[in-house]
Amino acid sequence: MNDSFLRHSDESSRRRFLSYASKTLLGVSILPGLAPLASAAASAGKGGPVTAVPVSPGRKPTARNVIYLYMAGGMTHLDTFDPKPAAGEKVAGPVKAINTVADGVQISEYFPMLAKQMDKVAIVRGLSTTQGAHEQGNYFMHSSYTMRGTIQHPGIGAWLLRMEGKTNRTLPGSVCIGGGSVGGGAGFMESKYAPLYVSSPTSGVPNSRSLVGTHEFEDRLLLANKFDQAFHERYDQKKVRAYSDMYDDAVRLMKSEDLKAFDLSGESAEVRAEYGENGFGQGCLLARRLVENDVRHVEVTLGGWDTHANNFQAVEGLAGTLDKALGALLKDLERRGMLEETMVVLCTEFGRTPYINEGDGRDHYPKAFSGLIAGGGVKGGSVYGATNETGTEVVEGKVAVPDFNATIAYGLGLPLDQTVYSPSKRPFTIADKGQPIVSLFS
Repeated sequence: MNDSFLRHSDESSRRRFLSYASKTLLGVSILPGLAPLASAAASAGKGGPVTAVPVSPGRKPTARNVIYLYMAGGMTHLDTFDPKPAAGEKVAGPVKAINTVADGVQISEYFPMLAKQMDKVAIVRGLSTTQGAHEQGNYFMHSSYTMRGTIQHPGIGAWLLRMEGKTNRTLPGSVCIGGGSVGGGAGFMESKYAPLYVSSPTSGVPNSRSLVGTHEFEDRLLLANKFDQAFHERYDQKKVRAYSDMYDDAVRLMKSEDLKAFDLSGESAEVRAEYGENGFGQGCLLARRLVENDVRHVEVTLGGWDTHANNFQAVEGLAGTLDKALGALLKDLERRGMLEETMVVLCTEFGRTPYINEGDGRDHYPKAFSGLIAGGGVKGGSVYGATNETGTEVVEGKVAVPDFNATIAYGLGLPLDQTVYSPSKRPFTIADKGQPIVSLFS
């Protein structure tokens, strides 16, 4: 191979080379997500290692893991968790509010199952963001930092793994189901803190089985290790380590019985039906299985919330999918004794306009929106923050995006003032100086 290949070819060329090499030499395609992670680690290696200043975490958390449900597109707050039935048709539309098992807490009629679980849930109604475009809002919500052309910031899963490490040595510490979110990766951190991306929850982990027999696979591994000796001596060690780690993780996972955690056929038909026979519902079930097998952070995406037109028709269908899956997830976690150590978070990039537009839709609205947090020591049946009578302004308990992410970190017991340095020696903290909503916790 030409000496200048790794130094001068672009990342996609290097990934294609690595994928081809693994397929021909080892008889297996690289696991999805691992090749990009290796390139991210190679980039992270520029400028020196990531270092940190240790501090005391300050509180004893009950949450160890996070299931992060992301409503992509900008979920309307008025038609979900902050209904305004007295505001008139131009604001409330046809949506009615219903009572829940939590005294005085009402939510949209689209969530009858969740209404029965609200004693486990805290609603954050005072969310507000500075970002009104999808990509920027998505990135900000996931990372607590605004987009920059010169750096990629880590998401909460990467921070959790960076500060506390994996629990299951074989399985990835973080998994994203149903599509990756902007700003939810490892950012400037090493590849081992990045998530594994799984496009379909019902397909397991694609390309995770060898195309050749066991003995032939072992022989090819030995041959690959011989090639690696010269490779390690010749090229930058940080970049080589990133690719070596990728191979090691892939091979370890392929050989492990823990890979069954990704196989939903291990669940009964009744349980699968409880979550809903759709990608998001099965994704939530897979999230429960992964957390049960010590995966620390799992994100599941439900898209389609960009309802500029026909808002009520779209939201009724989306809410039905969300209601069934989230209601089943909370009940299932409680039934299995996992809710106290599993924080379930629901969020979106921004809200939607309280006043309905001419297309019977709602447009982007960053000034006010809602999120949910359940489990992990959160006080269920509570509401933090409030908007005015039309949902246009936060009038009590305003929560900036970094504050919301700081609340998640606080629930996990992560040190909010711990400084981590990027390869360019710039200091960063987990939620960019956000202040947690301490009153949400028992």
